[in-house]
Amino acid sequence: MNLDFQPLGDTAIRVSFGNEISKEINQAIRLFTNGLSQNPIYGVIEWIPTYASLTIFYNPALIAYKEMLNKLIEIKDHIKETNLPSAKIYEIPTYYGGETGPDLAYVAKYNNLTEDEVISIHTGTDYLIYMIGFVPGFPYLGGMSNKIATPRQEKPRTRIPAGSVGIAGEQTGIYPLETPGGWQIIGITPLKLYDQTKERPILLSVGHYLRFVSVSYHEYLEIKKAVENGNYQVKTYKKEEGMDYVFN
Repeated sequence: MNLDFQPLGDTAIRVSFGNEISKEINQAIRLFTNGLSQNPIYGVIEWIPTYASLTIFYNPALIAYKEMLNKLIEIKDHIKETNLPSAKIYEIPTYYGGETGPDLAYVAKYNNLTEDEVISIHTGTDYLIYMIGFVPGFPYLGGMSNKIATPRQEKPRTRIPAGSVGIAGEQTGIYPLETPGGWQIIGITPLKLYDQTKERPILLSVGHYLRFVSVSYHEYLEIKKAVENGNYQVKTYKKEEGMDYVFN
């Protein structure tokens, strides 16, 4: 895989891995970020992965562009052939339908399905987290079945509650904060995808997966109470998907 290194102003370098959205490119980005974590570069502030690129921000008063570029190339060369670290699967308990999933019936009707069939399809996939953006903690997911693909709302709502699970086109996602939005809302999770009171405020991580699990309204309320009390442990599982990559 050929990587392209380009300066982004005088405080960042963007590494391009390709020009398409794919699991393979996402995994290559994970490999590179793993290399950054294992080989810290003095002066690096943070890095932000997207669908097909990785932007590394640095302090030019601490490290010059050329030195920074050489360090990144060293990391690339160091991981020419390596196994991808195991990804996690986050379990996302979700209450479907009702007042908190007002568009479930529409999604079912649009796709000539029953509501139970929509739920079964939606919970039957492990969704790859490609990137986090839009608002803090919002996961851009891949892997939703086109059997439940549904257009956005013609008129966006001015208020979507935090935790709402929605569908827009061939994508599904979770609103981490209360915001306006035009996605078809089919359910809600009691988990907090963004909690500014925590040392690590964003729950999910790029390159890992999430799995929606249908729960009853009673279970939803119990989990919500546990989350609010700070004694709910998010369930995670190990996903085996080792792959070999050669970077050029």
